[in-house]
Amino acid sequence: MTALAHDSDGETLAAVTRRPRAARGAGRSVLIGSALVYLGLFVLLPFVVVFGEAFAKGVASYFASLADPKALAAMRLTLTVALIVVPLNLVFGVASAWAIAKYEFRGKSALVTLIDLPFAVSPVIAGLIYVLLFGARGWLGPWLREHDIPILFAVPGIVLATVFVTLPFISRELIALMQSQGRDEEETALSLGASGWQTFWRVTLPNIRWGLLYGVLLCNARAMGEFGAVSVVSGHIRGLTNTMPLHVEILYNEYNSAAAFAVASLLAVLALMTLIGRAALDARAPELRRTTLPSPNT
Repeated sequence: MTALAHDSDGETLAAVTRRPRAARGAGRSVLIGSALVYLGLFVLLPFVVVFGEAFAKGVASYFASLADPKALAAMRLTLTVALIVVPLNLVFGVASAWAIAKYEFRGKSALVTLIDLPFAVSPVIAGLIYVLLFGARGWLGPWLREHDIPILFAVPGIVLATVFVTLPFISRELIALMQSQGRDEEETALSLGASGWQTFWRVTLPNIRWGLLYGVLLCNARAMGEFGAVSVVSGHIRGLTNTMPLHVEILYNEYNSAAAFAVASLLAVLALMTLIGRAALDARAPELRRTTLPSPNT
């Protein structure tokens, strides 16, 4: 009887143990399935629709839309703005991240808060700020008009607006990475007689190279895809101040959907390349996944 009781207790315990495992397995399957459905509806399906509409009138119509002079002008302007904005944010991002992560100084929290400001302010509001500053009735507008310096409805205004909205991407990536690495290697190099530039090029830069590439990748994608702030300051002058997102909007409003989706497909390819690049960097440098953004009060 005792042996039978022990066997019964063992079977009961095994059954109770199996039930939570089965429940956890079912819950995991539901979560994974829900995530895949969500991604399919809101990520994969829009991609399919964009390319389907882009090629709706055939391959010849697709490439004809991309070869249109106004479309080419929008592509050139988008690339020009990105080529200006990304290096500017790269220099600022490295300098600000180095200062915040490696040194203590008065106003450090204020600097971190200012870097985060573009995340809190709507891009449209940022564009309106530039209108108030540089517009014909703005604070600096009369002086700029007197000296024939175009800011609004010209490339400089688009660059300024794009710099603002993309400002945090590189610095925020590097701040977390540099703080996790500490200052020991730099201090060791300096104690051995290395100069500040030698320390930066031979110690700091190799340590942050993957995080820097990660930030540049995100900054470039946002610069080329920015719509709100650029829409306010550009003036929508076709062939002159229209970037690719603005050109897509104009074509769509003119019911030229095939051409609009053809240009949009290039932005979709850029987004896809950004995702692939992020995945490659995550695989190459796992430490990027472990770093966490510091608090603004750090």
